[in-house]
Amino acid sequence: MRTVRRSLAAFHCMLQTSKCHGLFSSLARKLSSASGPRPKVCIVGGGPAGFYTAQHLLKARDDVVVDVYERLPVPFGLVRFGVAPDHPEVKNVINTFTQTAHHERCYFHGNVNVGVDITVEELKNAYHGVVLSYGAEANNFLGIPGEDLSGVFSARDFVGWYNGLPSNMELHPELSCETVVILGQGNVALDVARILLSPLDVLKKTDVTQHALDVLAASQVRRVLIVGRRGPLQIAGTIKEVREMISLPKTKADMLLVDFEGVSEALKDLPRPRKRLTELLMKTLKTEDGGQDADKRWGFRFFRSPVQVLPGSDGKRAAGIRLAVNRLEGSGENAKAVPTGETEDLECGMVISSIGYKSLPIDPCVPFDTRRAVVPNIMGRVQDTAGLYCSGWVKRGPTGVIATTMNDSFDTARMLLKDMDSGMMDLSESKPGAQEITALLKERGVRTVTFSEWEKINSEEIRRGIAVGKPREKLLDVRQMLEIAWS
Repeated sequence: MRTVRRSLAAFHCMLQTSKCHGLFSSLARKLSSASGPRPKVCIVGGGPAGFYTAQHLLKARDDVVVDVYERLPVPFGLVRFGVAPDHPEVKNVINTFTQTAHHERCYFHGNVNVGVDITVEELKNAYHGVVLSYGAEANNFLGIPGEDLSGVFSARDFVGWYNGLPSNMELHPELSCETVVILGQGNVALDVARILLSPLDVLKKTDVTQHALDVLAASQVRRVLIVGRRGPLQIAGTIKEVREMISLPKTKADMLLVDFEGVSEALKDLPRPRKRLTELLMKTLKTEDGGQDADKRWGFRFFRSPVQVLPGSDGKRAAGIRLAVNRLEGSGENAKAVPTGETEDLECGMVISSIGYKSLPIDPCVPFDTRRAVVPNIMGRVQDTAGLYCSGWVKRGPTGVIATTMNDSFDTARMLLKDMDSGMMDLSESKPGAQEITALLKERGVRTVTFSEWEKINSEEIRRGIAVGKPREKLLDVRQMLEIAWS
């Protein structure tokens, strides 16, 4: 009778709380890890998506081993090379990623170009699961005449230039013009505008690279116009970034009153975040006559789409941009920009395109949706390819902030865990993991960078930064990085 009662009590516990289920699941994992091979997972890409995926896997199972492969000798991807230098608080997430990298079952392998040095098929043979987290490294093109003129840049390349991305080291933007036009009104566009107009004394205290500081110190840019195809109610930037533009020392807003016709009447029906942002824009519009000591200007230009980058007299360098004037069909977030047939020309010496990024195919064996520029997947599980997963921008497209990437990556990790528990991922066979991959890389003359070797690079960058009053001075040359890492 006592045995029956115990059984009923146990059964009642299972029905009553999900916590009991978690305990049983945890016990099952411990038993399986004691009797079977360890699950081995590799992650391609050492940015936020990769580290968040690794973090969740390591926390959820005490038997999984995670290897992170990164093309560069340095980790952290977009946090290092994309986050604005004057937003150091956003970069604090690096501390969390470092804790993950120091985990006893996590290993970082830098200087490995997956798809070139090693194939995805070879990774699949060596690991139980492979997660693609390599981000979006290509630019969307405007597709207009004059896009290839000197003085036309993508925001991605421009951000990479001042943030020390090695592939953008030779960009050499000339800031000898008075006006810069940025196409796109998202946060990246606002970051670029802010860097162009910020006082040098502010930038000198950030990790903007020295070669970028030298160019910005000689800059003649006095006006930045941020152009969008729709109106004030559809602007993609967030209130924090817009407020930072408004607060820039010695700058004033420069906007067109006509662009805000009918906006006041629409305010009462807007969702709260959109309403707050719109009210801020309206307030700025009313006070833009102030700031008598301002020697620089910035402003949004709404209802405009690029038609052509106009060349100067030499036919080689951008001297202006022709914009189509739009009207909106529909309202709210779903409103569409429709050309009116009118155009207008703006004089400018530089055009920066901030219309988004896209991922590229990594390996012929990996399915790829060329239209959406993502790896086709269901909740992170790659379709029709057993053992292959994806997280981050290559999974959902280049949208959202770091918190979005965190949640997305956790979802992918949960899918892996589900497949491990259900048997969909076959854990019965022992896999060699990094042992096999590093042997193949060695045969091919590729030497990896461990996390402790990256920390040598990190220490050197901090040392150089302290010497000039900055948090760090990033190394730009990959060969120099490798020399320090392997010293």
